[in-house]
Amino acid sequence: MARITKPVNKTSRRLGFSILETGKEFSKGKQRQYAPGQHGPTKRIKLTNYGLQLREKQRVRFMYGVNERQFVNTFKKASSMNGVTGLNFLTLLEARFDNVVYRMGFATTRRQSRQLVNHGHFLVNGKKVDIPSFTVKPGDVIEVKEKSLNLHFITDALEATLNAPAYVNVDAKAKKGTYLRAPERSELNAEFNELLVVEYYNR
Repeated sequence: MARITKPVNKTSRRLGFSILETGKEFSKGKQRQYAPGQHGPTKRIKLTNYGLQLREKQRVRFMYGVNERQFVNTFKKASSMNGVTGLNFLTLLEARFDNVVYRMGFATTRRQSRQLVNHGHFLVNGKKVDIPSFTVKPGDVIEVKEKSLNLHFITDALEATLNAPAYVNVDAKAKKGTYLRAPERSELNAEFNELLVVEYYNR
């Protein structure tokens, strides 16, 4: 399984973006708002257009926890689809099995979600799937397999989840959810600009 093992806090500070989407990486006070390293507090670099595109690509890639090869292949697939490439790209990333499990509240982070999926704790339409990059389709039912129903990681995550997004329906008691539809752009992270990612790969 492809994994990104770089420190989350340092990566978030370097990119100026919360990879966890919670802001916890910047919660240690103003002194931690700058980039990591000896010159982090004072070094200011004006990015070129290419630099902006690269940074945005890295923000999206690290947020979803996808390695470069998977990221490029997903972009190529999005480019071949009808419609807006940037939105298609985000839709495909959101439809990854590990991400849907995370969105349903069965895990507290995408990294934890990938691990749970890889260890075979979930079923898709009644069949075990342990591939994080598996594409979930609208109408697919995801459930915790019977032997994993009492796994405390999943129970704790569901208890900590306040609201699941509107494009998934979750029965927390039964530990089962349905992927209803592809998300709309307004339902996704508003902090990054996917158009810069499109420009990066089309340069």
